[in-house]
Amino acid sequence: METALLRVDGIEKSFADVMAVHGVSFEASRGEILGFLGPNGAGKTTSLRMILGILRQDRGSISFHLDSVTPTAPKERTGYLPEERGLYGDARALDLLVYFGELKGLSRTEARKRALDWLSRFDLSEWSGKKVEKLSKGMQQKVQFIAAVLHKPDFVVLDEPFSGLDPVNQDLLKEIIRTVRDEGAAVLLSSHQMNRVEELCDRLFLIHRGRRVLYGDLEAIKQAHGVHAVSMRFAGDGSYLRTLEGIDRLNLEAGRASFLLQAGTSPNQFVRSLPESIDVHALHVDRPPLHDIFVQTVEGGAL
Repeated sequence: METALLRVDGIEKSFADVMAVHGVSFEASRGEILGFLGPNGAGKTTSLRMILGILRQDRGSISFHLDSVTPTAPKERTGYLPEERGLYGDARALDLLVYFGELKGLSRTEARKRALDWLSRFDLSEWSGKKVEKLSKGMQQKVQFIAAVLHKPDFVVLDEPFSGLDPVNQDLLKEIIRTVRDEGAAVLLSSHQMNRVEELCDRLFLIHRGRRVLYGDLEAIKQAHGVHAVSMRFAGDGSYLRTLEGIDRLNLEAGRASFLLQAGTSPNQFVRSLPESIDVHALHVDRPPLHDIFVQTVEGGAL
């Protein structure tokens, strides 16, 4: 991984007597997707707005390391997909994208060429002349995403990018976000869809009550929680699972079971403990899903 493109060091922000962000630090590098997570009201949006220069921090520093070190990223090298719609409803999709491309430093000819390519990629060519307000929510989301990356920014913030998209288009967008990363951008991805975050992100940052509570490599964070999640389908009497030590949160139904292996109980130990009377049809063992880690970290308690 390259030297950090973005460095955030001890930023704080208060509104009246409420401290929304308290001593937050992290880095984002080229060629990575950093999951930027937090429950509602945690200080996530305030942090993003400071990073984007919309708000100014009370304390701490933010620096971008591009051709030189600056406290804010040049607008033409930044892409931002906000959670809220930021499109002009009475503008036609292609015209709007060309306009945004020109604002980011592209010539009209280049902006139009790129916009047409992107519209085709998202299967929106036939809608290019339609007013944005006539497009479906999912189509509007795709147009807004195109506007965020049309100029090939070095730093991209995507806030709930999968909102309004069906599963097919979510998969398409997932692959495109990976391409943006692979082309060298640093991507901050904020989403409440933990499965998508888990599929995409190289590292994670979790803020809660204005403070950083998790930060680092996704797999390292999972391993640090020390348990394994098991799901299995089988034929036979599964009641024996209730008698095994090292099993927690057992959910047992006819022919199905899901549970956690407590820290100190290895998957190998569990598999060797299976009786011959059980005919296993499917067995999946993995670290706990990000959703469980998120909830446990925010609400407290053990997995």
